Parts: sequence; structure tokens; C-alpha cells
Amino acid sequence: MLSFRVHLPCWCFLLMSCLQSLSANNDFFTSIGQMTDLLYTEKDLVTSLKDYIKAEENKLERVKRWADKLESLTATAMQDPESFLGHPVNAFKLMKRLNTEWGDLESLVLSDTTDGFISNLTIQRQYFPTDADQTGAAKALLRLQDTYRLDSNTISTGDLPGVKHKSLMTVEDCYELGKIAYSDVDYYHTELWMAQALKQLDEGEESTLDKVTVLDYLSYAVYQQGEIERALDYTEKLLELDPEHQRAKGNLKYFTFQLEKQKKAAEEEPEKQKDQAKKEKTEKKKKPKKKGSNQLMPERVKYEMLCRGEGIKLTPRRQSRLFCRYYDNNHNPSFVLSPVKQQDEWDSPYIVRYLDIISDKEIERIKELAKPRLRRATISNPITGVLETAPYRISKSAWLTGYEDPMIEKINQRIEDLTGLEMDTAEELQVANYGVGGQYEPHFDFGRKDEPDAFKELGTGNRIATWLFYMSDVSAGGATVFPDVGASVWPQKGTAVFWYNLFASGEGDYSTRHAACPVLVGNKWVSNKWIHERGQEWRRPCGLNETE
Repeated sequence: MLSFRVHLPCWCFLLMSCLQSLSANNDFFTSIGQMTDLLYTEKDLVTSLKDYIKAEENKLERVKRWADKLESLTATAMQDPESFLGHPVNAFKLMKRLNTEWGDLESLVLSDTTDGFISNLTIQRQYFPTDADQTGAAKALLRLQDTYRLDSNTISTGDLPGVKHKSLMTVEDCYELGKIAYSDVDYYHTELWMAQALKQLDEGEESTLDKVTVLDYLSYAVYQQGEIERALDYTEKLLELDPEHQRAKGNLKYFTFQLEKQKKAAEEEPEKQKDQAKKEKTEKKKKPKKKGSNQLMPERVKYEMLCRGEGIKLTPRRQSRLFCRYYDNNHNPSFVLSPVKQQDEWDSPYIVRYLDIISDKEIERIKELAKPRLRRATISNPITGVLETAPYRISKSAWLTGYEDPMIEKINQRIEDLTGLEMDTAEELQVANYGVGGQYEPHFDFGRKDEPDAFKELGTGNRIATWLFYMSDVSAGGATVFPDVGASVWPQKGTAVFWYNLFASGEGDYSTRHAACPVLVGNKWVSNKWIHERGQEWRRPCGLNETE
């Protein structure tokens, strides 16, 4: 009835218009013939009224279907919110729903404000994700696709390793990813996702999108990658569906011309090309093969290989030098009766893992303290030393001090007892939660010689060591990798890893360059302690050699 009242003036206006057209002829009762005209007018009005009611019912039915779908989805999601959002597709679709689809719903029911829905939605929307959030989630999916070599169909069908909540992507979702890639002049991913959207349309999926729109993007993306023949093929398919598509008609002529031009050029210089290819092949054979080809491999390639669990493996001889043990740090009173479990993860740089070193209760308390303060994680500008956000670090972090909660102080003391290093000059405990496709690309924790002011404001010297707690298991991805040496350390809840960033001489150990791999499935929580030089003079005396 509320919608009826809002729209009442529309059909009332229609009724008044009809009556005005008859008002010139008064005394309707004097002529049955004229009265029959009124019956026809009323019949038309009833038809119009029923059309209006049907339109309103359709609108309400659409709203009801949307509400039922969201009710079912949120019921599933709330069983385990973090695990649900650990699936990158779920995270992307949440961004898309709140930023785009709820806005569409708002437009649909905007006329009905009496139940308070619109006013409430309008108020809440200021806290909704923005376009930047939706774009960021989309780019995260593309990043995961590249890092873990996933095809579009695997992501679209939600067939990812370790998933609890399988989620399918619609044609509109695939199209949205393709459009975001297109706006970023990323024609490679534009092609992948427009092709996936087209595949799902060909399979009969219902969608508000048509093949013509998808083919238009697809042909251009393929053309931009230099594949004119395929671009022409897609254009011809487009014109079969819409023969009057002006841009496609122009592209058809242009692609045909360019293809003929290519063929003609190929026919004119076949011998020249063959000679050049032969010459290049001969030169390639003459070049001596270099040893240690892995060292020549681009860092990005090594990083992504390690994230996938590929790359360098320790030789049996090196592996035999890694041990596990019960550790009390030279009979430290805190661990004499209850030594901790310690295992070697890598030999050089020396990385050790402590097992069962932080309890579930401590983890939950840390997360409870950190969640209200989580902000976009920052990096230290190598020139100015100022903290700033960076696109290669996708996470949110918070800093916890020892005086805020006795548990934090207790944890700081535990790190000091196990490492033997002074914590008074260390940075506060940093808690980080990685979002969809969250990562931290290869970086050093310590300040290099070309960054003399990296930690000047702290006045505690360079970062001598790093302690990293893993506060969650991760279903897939999320490893800590060291590209230069080939080490991969996988998250394991309740454990911590430790390594020195500096040699005893104070020189930086460049082999500690490391990265946090994108989280493919799951929710990654970590906390770390960056330990500084000041206060360690008697705890870790300087070495005589630069790399000692």
C-alpha cells in the first residue's frame, strides 16, 4: 500500500487526463452511447492500474528474492566470518555487493521511504566500501590468478584449494573484473575475464549482459595484444549478433586491412626473416651456458615460484644439518623446567621456528586489542624515513604496547627470554591482518647504507632481528619466502619464526630479503617484533669479520 500511495498521483494524472478529454461533453446520462465511451475509458484505466500493480509486484518480488538470497548468504557467512571472507571470491563479491548492488536496490525502492529503509540505508552507505575497495578486491583476484597460475574458470567456479565456502562467479562478476582490467590498460586480464564471461553466456547462464557487449571488449583487448586475426574473428561474431553495430563495422574493415597488410609483408620478406632467425639461432648456440641460472632469474619469478611451493630445495647434505630440539636458551629460568620446541627452518640465513609458543587465548586477546585500531599498513620511506602506504603491501596493522595489557608485556618478555635480546629498545608489537589477496612484496626489514635516516626518529639503531608470530593457519598461500636463497616458511598457528637481519658486525645480511605471499584462501593473522641494535652491545657482541 505504501508504494501504491507514492505512485497514486501517476495513475490519478492519467485518469484526470482521460476525464478532461471527455469533459467537453456534459450530460453523460443523456446518451448511453457516450456512457459506453466512459466504460471503455474505465477499462483502459483498469488495465493501466493492473499494469502498475503488476510492475509494483514485480519490483517487490525482485526485492524479496534479493532479501532471501542475502539472508541465506549471510547465514552461511556468519557461521565463520573470517573463514568465509578468507575465500577471495567471497571477499570480492562482498565489496561488489555493498559498493554496487545495494546502490541498485536503493534506486529500486527509493520511492518507498515510510518504512525507514532508505533513510537507514543512506546513513549506512557512508560506511560502505567505495569504488576503490571494489577495484582493490578485483585486482587482488587478478594478482592471485597470476601468482598461483589459476585459470579464470577455476576462480569463477570457486574450485580453490582448502575452501569451505565454495562461491560461483556470475557473468556480471567476470565482466566486472574484465572492465577493471580494461580501465587499467591491462588487456591480458581483460581478455581472460571477458572470455570467461562469454563462456558462461554460451553455456546458457542467465544475465542482464549480452554477448555483443562482451565481444566488443574482447575483440579490442585481443587486438591490443597484437592478435589481429583473433580480433577479426570476435568482431565477425559480434556482427552476426548485431549487424548494425557501428564500431564493429569500422573495426571489421580496419582489422581486415591490417591483416592483409601483415600477410603481404610476410610474403615479401620470407627469406630475410629466415636468414635472421638462422643467425640468431647460431649466436644463441655459441653463447656459453652460465652456471647458477637461478641467480639470474628475475626476483618476481623466484618470489612467485616460492609462493607456489616451487623453486630451490635444500640438498640432502644441507637438510641433514637442520635439527629440532627442546630449547631453554642457556638455562633461562623461564624455560628450565619447561623448555620450548625449536626447529631449524633454514641454514643461511639461519631461520628458526618455535612451536606452541603462543596460546589460543593470547592470540584472541591480541586480535581483540588490535581489531579496533587496524589501519592500512605502512612502510618506511627509504629517503625520508616517514611511514606511508604502498600498493605492494596489502594488509592492515595495529601497534600494541606492553603497558596497555599485561599479556602484551608477558609476550615481550617471552621473546626477550628466548632470544636473549633487549626488548626495551624494540618496536612495539605490530599486529597485521592480510585482506583479500593480501601480501607484502620482497623487502628488507633493516635499513641499508643508502637509507641512513631509515630509523633515525627512533634513535635505537638498525633492526638487528625479526620475530614473527603466526596467529592463524592459512588454507592456501600466505607463505613467508626468501627469494634470494629459496627459503619458504609456511604459516602455522601458535608458532613463531626468528632471524637476524644484521651480522654480528652490524652489516646487513642481504640474504634476509623476504616477502609475504598473497593469501589465496584463508585469513592470515601475524604479529611481529622488530628488535633494534641499541641495548644489545653486551647481549650480542660485535664480530671481527664483516659477515660474522
